Amino acid sequence: MRRKSGELTSREKRFCEVYSLGGDAAAAAVDAGYDMPEKAGVSLLSRDDINNEVSRLYEKRLRNARQKAYAGYERIAFGSVNDAVRLLFEGDAFTAGAEGYDLFNVAEIKRPKEGALEIKFFDRLKALEKLEQYGNEEENTSSDFYRALVSGFGKLKNAESREDSADDADRDGGDDE
Repeated sequence: MRRKSGELTSREKRFCEVYSLGGDAAAAAVDAGYDMPEKAGVSLLSRDDINNEVSRLYEKRLRNARQKAYAGYERIAFGSVNDAVRLLFEGDAFTAGAEGYDLFNVAEIKRPKEGALEIKFFDRLKALEKLEQYGNEEENTSSDFYRALVSGFGKLKNAESREDSADDADRDGGDDE
């Protein structure tokens, strides 16, 4: 099944990618093209190299999501509100060509009955607090998903060991008769 020692096949890599997204072994096995998805999913998840790849992919996605969140908080904390102010003054003339303007910091735009525009911005202080919180987090902490994954794999291996022991005991018991 494997090409080289430690190298996963393309189907195994696809399984790992899909499993790391949703956590459904059978669906990941179907997507990767396995004939018996339930059995293949359990079998693949009992292997350390598959577990390591799933963990690596999950951690990568988590890191990317955190980087995107950090970048968004930076835009809120330090971004310009010039285009939103222009919207206030230009009104309807502005909205005709608004596609190129940066309104990322705008939380809400209202036009009350009086006709004037009300613009609410995201809270810059809260964004700065979140940036500080991200800066203080430890980078080497394991995620809850990873711990749950490792725990599940351990239980799966223990269950397989018990089944193998029971099968061996049945075979040994059959020889005595």
